[in-house]
Amino acid sequence: MRTQCQLLGVARSSLDYVPVEETALNAQIKRQLDELYLREPCLGSRKLVTVLARDHGIEVNRKRVQRLRLEMGLEAIYCKPRTSIANKADRIHPYVLRDLSVTRADQVWCADITYIPMKRGSAYLCAVMDWHTRCVLGWAVSNTMDTSLCLLALERAKAWAKCVPEIFNTDQGSQFTSAEWTGRLTEWGVKISMDGKGRWMDNVFIERLWRSLKYEDIYIKEYATVNALEKGIESWMTRYNTWRPHEALGNLTPSAMYRPKHKPKPLIEMMQRAA
Repeated sequence: MRTQCQLLGVARSSLDYVPVEETALNAQIKRQLDELYLREPCLGSRKLVTVLARDHGIEVNRKRVQRLRLEMGLEAIYCKPRTSIANKADRIHPYVLRDLSVTRADQVWCADITYIPMKRGSAYLCAVMDWHTRCVLGWAVSNTMDTSLCLLALERAKAWAKCVPEIFNTDQGSQFTSAEWTGRLTEWGVKISMDGKGRWMDNVFIERLWRSLKYEDIYIKEYATVNALEKGIESWMTRYNTWRPHEALGNLTPSAMYRPKHKPKPLIEMMQRAA
């Protein structure tokens, strides 16, 4: 057993560990924190403790709120010095979209990650979007928020679009500054752009996508399993891409704007092929 653990690089003590399910109370608190963050992203842990007790009858201390928000990857928006401190081990690429006019599909893609509350536990969703047409090109769901989740969404987007963008823009999250992510884009010849100081508006399109998805589907249906969650997201994303008119696009759908003469196949079919 010792030799096997050495070969696999696994600590022997971890073999006896039995994963513990998320408690019902923690899942409920995370659900409320996620909903509150979409409405009031500037609330800190102190005010959240008050709001949870006043509006939802949940008595919880500040340390618990801070810990759960850290697990969810949420941080209040507020004025503070040095908001973006780069990891010295990762290279931060410059922001290249300043004064750039985005006028066509596949000129700029963007990606982001969001927390998904579930009845028993939680999951994370990463999506890749074409900036000009708002079309969701690929997405992936996982119970961990790591680089492999983002790479899977990226590969699915490439398979569905059958091309790569000229520029790929993200924030400076550790998943997007990792060598695996930047190396994949560099290998494809894609120019990398990362949001810098004063560029909070660059993610507004995909943040609106998260808001619509959660209020129109996730919060209403409260999925119990990851499998059910994936099917629900696939149905909503297909409807978003191929049926829902967008006023900013002249009431066209994102798919019609992205590929005017192309009738897209169901997104889940393309994603399964890519996987």
